[in-house]
Amino acid sequence: MRPAFRLLPLPLCIALSLAARADDDIPVDWSMCPIEDAVPLFPDAQPPVGNVADRENLPTDIQGDQTMGMDGGIYNVTGNVTLRRGDQFLGTDNIEFAQDTGTYTATGNVRYQDSGMRVVAERLEGDQNTDSHRIDNVRYQLTERRGNGGAERIEMQESKGRMFESTYSSCPPSQRWWELRAQRIDVDTEEGTGVARNATLRIGKVPVLYVPWLAFPIDDRRRTGLLYPSIGLSSRNGFDWRQPVYFNLAPNYDLTLTPRWMSKRGLQLGTEFRYLTDRGRGTFELQALPSDDLTWRERPEEIADSRIPPENYREEDRGMFRYTGSQNVNRTWQARANIYWLSDPRWIEDDSSTAEGMAISSLRSTAGIYGRGRYWNAAVLGEYRHLTDYTIDESRLPYNRLPRTYLRWEQPFGRFVAGTDAEAVRFTHIDGEAKPGGSRLDLKPFVSLPLEGPSWYVTPTLAWRYTGYQLDDEYAERSPSRSQPIGSVDAGLFFDRDTRFRGESFLHTLEPRLFYLNSPYRDQDDMPLFDTRPMTFSWGQLFRDNRYSGADRQGDANQLTMALTTRLIRESDGREKLSASIGQIRYFEDARVTLGSEVPVEKGSSSWVADANYAINDRWTVGASYQWNPATRREDLATFRTRYLIGDDGIVNLSYRYRRNVLRQTDLLEQVDLSFLYPITPAWSLVGRYYYSLQDRQVLEGIAGVQWESCCIAARLVGRRYVRNTRGEMNDSIQLEIELKGLGSAGPDNRGRLRRAILGYHRDDLYLVPPSELRSGLDDDEYPAELSP
Repeated sequence: MRPAFRLLPLPLCIALSLAARADDDIPVDWSMCPIEDAVPLFPDAQPPVGNVADRENLPTDIQGDQTMGMDGGIYNVTGNVTLRRGDQFLGTDNIEFAQDTGTYTATGNVRYQDSGMRVVAERLEGDQNTDSHRIDNVRYQLTERRGNGGAERIEMQESKGRMFESTYSSCPPSQRWWELRAQRIDVDTEEGTGVARNATLRIGKVPVLYVPWLAFPIDDRRRTGLLYPSIGLSSRNGFDWRQPVYFNLAPNYDLTLTPRWMSKRGLQLGTEFRYLTDRGRGTFELQALPSDDLTWRERPEEIADSRIPPENYREEDRGMFRYTGSQNVNRTWQARANIYWLSDPRWIEDDSSTAEGMAISSLRSTAGIYGRGRYWNAAVLGEYRHLTDYTIDESRLPYNRLPRTYLRWEQPFGRFVAGTDAEAVRFTHIDGEAKPGGSRLDLKPFVSLPLEGPSWYVTPTLAWRYTGYQLDDEYAERSPSRSQPIGSVDAGLFFDRDTRFRGESFLHTLEPRLFYLNSPYRDQDDMPLFDTRPMTFSWGQLFRDNRYSGADRQGDANQLTMALTTRLIRESDGREKLSASIGQIRYFEDARVTLGSEVPVEKGSSSWVADANYAINDRWTVGASYQWNPATRREDLATFRTRYLIGDDGIVNLSYRYRRNVLRQTDLLEQVDLSFLYPITPAWSLVGRYYYSLQDRQVLEGIAGVQWESCCIAARLVGRRYVRNTRGEMNDSIQLEIELKGLGSAGPDNRGRLRRAILGYHRDDLYLVPPSELRSGLDDDEYPAELSP
C-alpha cells in the first residue's frame, strides 16, 4: 500500500526578493560569468516543466528501492527515494512518514528542484497537518534568475518562515565579488514581505554596509521603504545626495518622496505621486527648493549681466510642478494633459545636467481631448508657453493657442483618396500689448488619384486651402483671408538588377523620382504671423507642398523636384551596403510670398541636396550629407559621420556638422563630436565624449571615464564638463556608480547618461527604427496612441 503523501510545498523564499532590480530596458550582462552552479543539476530529476498553479491538481509519484509499512501508519522508504509532482522533484536516501500524525523526516542527500530553484540540504523534517517544516544546512541555486546562497537552518510555518545565518549573491561561488548576509530573515509569503536582521553587505571579504533591520518585498507587490540613494559631486551643487523614500499608499496609487541635500545650495524636496485607474493614469511631480543659496551667491552676476531682465532673476524660494496624465473617455476619445509650472525661468538651467538643457527656450503646457478613428483623428486642446531662457523677455515667447481644435481625415473612395486638414485656433500672448492675438480658421480639403504598377507610381493631388482670421482691434485689417489652390504630381520608377561586388551578391536599385508643385500667388502681406516660419531646407523639403510651417503663409510655387536614389542591398541578409540620394528643385519663376527674414526664392535652381551611407564592412560605416548652393557657389550644409564597432561591445563615433545662415551668409554652427566605448580587457573599458563647437571655440560637453565590470558587479567612474547656459558657463562633476548585478545600483545613473551621450553604448540602440518622416499638413503634432477600452 502506497502512503498518501503530499509533496512538500516548500515555499522557500530564500532571499528571492534580495534580487530586486531597477526598472531598466537594458538586460543585465552575465556574459563574464563562468558556467558554474552553486547547486549542480540533479541527473535523476525530471525536467522542471509546468507552473506552481498546476501542482495542487497533480498526483505525487513516490519511488524507492524498498518501502516498509509499520504499525501506527508509519511508512519508511529507503534507497534512491524520489518524489515527483509537476515541476517538483524531491530526492533523498531515506524518508519516514507517519500517516496518522502527518509528520515526516528525510535524511541523507536531500535534494529539491522546481521551475525556480534547486536546493540541497542535510535534513528535512516537518508536519504536513500543521504545515510546518524545518530544513538544516541548506544550499540553493535560483534558476529563473541568477542568484545563490545558503542558510544554516530554515523553519517554515504555513506562509511564514525564518532563515538563520542566510546568504545571497548573484556571483558564482568561485567569484564571490559581493554577498549579502543576514543573521536572520523572517519571510511572510502571504503578505509578500521579509525582514532581515543584522544584515551585512560585503564586497569581497570587506563589509561595506551594515543594516540592523531591513524590510523588503519578496514578490512583485510594492512595499513602502527606502530606495537606492544617488550620490554625486559637482562644482555647482557641491556634494549631492538624493534619498528616495517610497510609499505604497494603495494598489492603484503611490508616492515617492526624494529629499536631496546639496552642500552648495541647500535642502530640496522632490515629490512624485502616481495613480492608475481602469481608464487612465497620471503623475504629479513637485520639486521645492526653499532658500536656494545659489540665488544670493550669483545675484551680483545677474545684476551685472545686462542681457538678463530683472523679472527673470532667480527667486529665493524655487521649484517646479508638472502633471502628466491621460484618461480614456471611450474607445475613440482620450483626454491627455502635460502641465508645467516654474518658479523662475532659470530653474531648467539650474536643474538640468545635460548640454541639451541649455537649448530649451520654452516649455509647453498642453491639455486636451484627442480622438482617432479608422480614417480620421482630431483634438480639442489648449497650449501655453513658459519661458525657460532667462536671457530673453516674455515678449519673444511663441503665441499660446487657447483653445485649438483640428481634424485630419483621409479615406479611399474606389481609386480616389479624399481628405481634409482643418484647424480652428485662438492665439493669445502673455504680452498682449506688444503681440495682439486673434482667431484663425484653416481648411485644406484634397483629393488624389494613386496609380501604380510593379515598378512605377504616379499620384496626382489637387488641394484647396482657405485661411481666414478674426483679429484683435490693434490690427488694421480685422478679417484678412486667403484662398489658394495647390496641385502636385508625385511620380517615381523602380529599377533593379542582380550584381556582384567584391565576391558577394547584391540587389542594385535605381529609383528616380519627380515631384511637380504648382500653386498660384496670393497676396498675404496683411495676414499676421502667429506660428509660421520658413522650414529648414532638407531632403524632406524637396517633396512638401509648402515651404512654411503653420498656416499663416502658403507659398506660391511653380517648381519641379528631380531626385535619384540608388541602393546596394546584400542578398544574403538584406542589409544595405550602399545608399545614396541626390535631388534639386527647379524653380520656373520667382516666388513672391516671403517672410521678412527669409531668403527669397528666385527663378532657377535650389541647392543640391545629397546624402550617402556606405558600409565598408560589417564593423565600419561612413556617411555624409551635403547641400551645395549654386547661387553662392558654396555649401549651405555639410555633415560627415563614421562609426566603427570594436568587438562585441566597443564603439567609436565621429561626426562633423556645419550649417550656414543663408540669409546673412554667415556660419551658423560648426561642431565636431567624438564619442567612444573602448574595451581594454574583458573587464575594463574607457568611455568618453568630446563635443566641441569650432565656431565658438568651446567644449559643449566633455566626458572621460572608466568602467569595470565583472561577472556580478560593475563600477562606472565618470568626470563631466558641460555648458550649462547660453552664456557658455561650464559645470564640472565627478560621479561614481556601483552596480551589484541582480541586486541594484548605488550612485547616479551613469549608465543612462553614457547611453545618451555615446550612440551604441548599448549595442542594440544602433538598430532602433527611427521615427517616420513628418507628413505634410497643418502642423507637426503627435498623434494619440491607440486607445484601449
